Amino acid sequence: MNVSSFIAKRVAFNSQRTFSRFIIRIATAATALSVAAMILTLGFVNGFQQAISTKVFNFWGHLHVQQYEPDKSMVAEETPLEKNDTVLQILKATPGVTHVQAFATKSAVLEKNKEIEGVLFKGVDSSYDFKNMQSFLKAGTWIDFNDSLYSKQILISQPVADELQIKVNDTIHIYFISPETASSSVRSLLVKGIFKTGIEEFDKSFAIGDIRLLRRINNWTHSEIGGYEVFINDYKNIDSVNDVLYNGPTPLPGAWVSKSIKDIYPFIFDWLNIQDVNRNVMFIVMSIIAIINLVTCLLILVLERTRMVGILKAIGSSDWNIQKIFLYHASIISCTGIGLGLFFGVGIALLQQYTGFIKLDETAYYVSTAPVDLIWWQVIAVCAATLVVCFLSLLLPTIFVRTIQPVKAIQFR
Repeated sequence: MNVSSFIAKRVAFNSQRTFSRFIIRIATAATALSVAAMILTLGFVNGFQQAISTKVFNFWGHLHVQQYEPDKSMVAEETPLEKNDTVLQILKATPGVTHVQAFATKSAVLEKNKEIEGVLFKGVDSSYDFKNMQSFLKAGTWIDFNDSLYSKQILISQPVADELQIKVNDTIHIYFISPETASSSVRSLLVKGIFKTGIEEFDKSFAIGDIRLLRRINNWTHSEIGGYEVFINDYKNIDSVNDVLYNGPTPLPGAWVSKSIKDIYPFIFDWLNIQDVNRNVMFIVMSIIAIINLVTCLLILVLERTRMVGILKAIGSSDWNIQKIFLYHASIISCTGIGLGLFFGVGIALLQQYTGFIKLDETAYYVSTAPVDLIWWQVIAVCAATLVVCFLSLLLPTIFVRTIQPVKAIQFR
């Protein structure tokens, strides 16, 4: 066995009561706290970004393809376009695209018992994939499209239902606003289901119904739509898929434009990106805490073992061999702290994942329970990086060993 390692273990695991034992426990606890905090930070940041972005994508798709209107908000009534088989083929042939569905929107007012609420009516057809929104359904069922004229059913959000005191199977009046003619058209629709995304901007703004109703209200042809919602297999590829639709071998025709949902709702994704900044700040703070505590601990260990250092030097031991004793000792402390931090960090994350004991205000955070997404390679990277950074930072205080003179050290009390 290596002599430095043997001495380090004897020093580290002796049962003698010394002041350094208390300092070692503090350093170990600080390292464990830092590692656990970094693991939890990663888990919660990943969870927030995954859960909230998935909600947005499930409700609106990843890309919107519709008519190019530079001075118009993308979340507004669209200028109608005829369904285009060429555009549809381009979209479906684009690598990464999994589903394409038509939609259109129109401003409307819901009325029940003389109470009113303004919404944006989102019209969809039978190709609409309600499976993406299954987790949002709180009561009732999705609308069906069996009526040959148009479906006389509507989906409303939970906040709107609570505001107007509406339940499933209630009949409500919906007034469609026509700014051009300063008039409105009214229809009576059956509330087929109630949904809640948890994103206030969606829940208070949208109702879902049949696009054929909008065609009748707007006097559109049977094939006119507002645009297409495009779903892709990996949200990380949104920008690359969008670029293919513009610069690929078969780009979209001139009247059509593709826009990422991240550009349509930038405030949501900007808020999610800020979480990366918070994560990085947490990493820096926790790393500094761990390093300061370990360096302080090692300096105290060196001072406490000054006589031992003097004796080892007197019998011919080299400075580097003595340094290795303290580096081995510090490595034991670091590994113990990292192990404890790994255990508690992963344990708390898994406990939250399976029990959801940490609750949040959904109106502020878009989720009612703090989401956790542990990516194991990140957890391993945190532990490995912490060990490397701590070891490198501990090289500096061991240099103090070189300044110790054997005669003075042996007489040191």
